[in-house]
Amino acid sequence: MINYEKLFSKNALGMKRSEIRELLKVTRRPEIISFAGGLPAPELFPVEQVKEVTDYILDTEGKIALQYGPTEGDQRLKEELVKHMEEEGLKTNVENVLVVSASQQALDLIAKVFLNRKDIVFVEEPTYVGGIQAFNSYGARMVAVKSDDNGILPDELETTIEGLIKNGFRSQLKLIYIIPDFQNPSGITTSLERRKKLLEVAEKYDLIVIEDTPYRQLRYRGESVTPIYSLDTNDRVISLFTFSKIFAPGFRLGWIVGSKEVIEKIIMAKQAADLCTSPFTQSITYEYLKRGYLKEQIKKIKENYKEKMEIMLDSLEKELPELEGLKWTEPDGGLFLWVTLPEYMDSRELFLKAIDKKVAYVVGDAFHPQGKMKNAFRLNFSYPSPKKIREGVKRLAEAIIEYEDEIKKRKLKDAVIFP
Repeated sequence: MINYEKLFSKNALGMKRSEIRELLKVTRRPEIISFAGGLPAPELFPVEQVKEVTDYILDTEGKIALQYGPTEGDQRLKEELVKHMEEEGLKTNVENVLVVSASQQALDLIAKVFLNRKDIVFVEEPTYVGGIQAFNSYGARMVAVKSDDNGILPDELETTIEGLIKNGFRSQLKLIYIIPDFQNPSGITTSLERRKKLLEVAEKYDLIVIEDTPYRQLRYRGESVTPIYSLDTNDRVISLFTFSKIFAPGFRLGWIVGSKEVIEKIIMAKQAADLCTSPFTQSITYEYLKRGYLKEQIKKIKENYKEKMEIMLDSLEKELPELEGLKWTEPDGGLFLWVTLPEYMDSRELFLKAIDKKVAYVVGDAFHPQGKMKNAFRLNFSYPSPKKIREGVKRLAEAIIEYEDEIKKRKLKDAVIFP
């Protein structure tokens, strides 16, 4: 037998399977109500419009659309994206845009371009598991910075940076990775004040800010907050976008916005990865945007998810027991919310009881680079139906109550054995 462990690269040896992908295997059973995945609602996919546009593309430019394309992306699509972003408060130019195979590829390419082994990336606590996976695969070290309901704590970030500099890590400080709008997994939105302060810290210590914004267009209440990219005056912010949550994840399309110098370097990295993102899906998406279909689609998604979010929040309020330390976030948009359990509870232990009740979520420590936050979990409200949301939260409440009773019995037993 070949000993592959001796032959794998250091990067390969550092790779780990996605925690969420592994958990989803359990939740695929039809009887399980799953709040686990970050899946869009499939009943909202614009199947008929995609058929219409696809036929048009094949009829009018099939021989071009089915050919290789430029690494930078379809010029027409990029022009539409510039218009689309301007409506979201982000002004940029076509040269600053690179089309990629969804935002997960963007994370991988950014890690490839910026990170050496043992370089340091600052992330929110908690943070997106896909970001952890991408940075980990290049041997980076992630430092989690505490957050509250207004986002990452800039003073905590600066204190952490100063501590690392005193300990000789100055040259390894590279990136700040943040999901400022309806964060995955917490659902919180970083306030404008925090965004400005974050940029000040990045400027002071010469760090690059990675602004991952897959959910920005999915706001259901409140006022939009200025993108960090639009606050930047020194080309140190790189913004990531995706069509997965606002159009169709199956298209695997996203885009990066950054300085020309950064985009050029990422183009080189992308050429080594896949030559180009699918010209066929880019052509379809360009025509889809051109016809104004995306605006209609986003409006439909927002109406659907807003209702589901409100049902989940109402159900949590009505069903979950009153325990000290049990709380949850109340997002203004996105796909997720974050439940914090009392400190003596473990979401992995509770997960087993939840599965017995035929309901699932994602454990909190999957969203921490060091596996902390064991007393928390993420809930998704975009995928299940309103009826399943109500029933699922009811089952979840039953699991928490049973778990609480079990913990009390354990404590009582320990008190008897060790008086």
